[in-house]
Amino acid sequence: MQRTSWPTLLEQIEACRQCGLVGGIRRKVPGQGNPDARLLIVGEGPGRDEDAQGLAFVGAAGQLLTKMLAAIDLKREDVYIANVVKCRPPGNREPTPEEAALCLPYLRAQTALIRPQVILMLGATALKFLVSPTARITASRGRWIERKGFWMMPTFHPAALLRDPGKKADVWKDLQMVRDKLAELGEKHAS
Repeated sequence: MQRTSWPTLLEQIEACRQCGLVGGIRRKVPGQGNPDARLLIVGEGPGRDEDAQGLAFVGAAGQLLTKMLAAIDLKREDVYIANVVKCRPPGNREPTPEEAALCLPYLRAQTALIRPQVILMLGATALKFLVSPTARITASRGRWIERKGFWMMPTFHPAALLRDPGKKADVWKDLQMVRDKLAELGEKHAS
């Protein structure tokens, strides 16, 4: 997918019928936030609440994400939040490699338009599809990955924290590293 504009990209996402996921959804969830964000947050895919509202991370995990951002002095409006896939997989299952492969060009186009300084990958699925199919979240979280001019930080998904609050201390360390990296990189400059 070549570089495009936001209106064109959003039209392309809305019109997409490349995989079977679109048959079982209420709304596409392209993502939302600051189109000039310094931080791009990438999750797995929409859940029930996201499918109903057409917005990323609005359910219980999204509410926790909002609190996590506030802990490092960021608001949701400051960042851009998206997912690997734009349609809800049935039963909130993980997207298949085929589904992700068909949807990833949209995420890449969003990344090209935003040009974030840091990408925060939430959970194993985002890590697997953005970095490597063999990457494991428990081994990779909290370690910077530099790719194509982007600093990428994998951490646990907020839904995992809701299931296992013991992981919150690790995520807090990761978030502090994200905050510090953004401070180190300074303001984003247009090129």
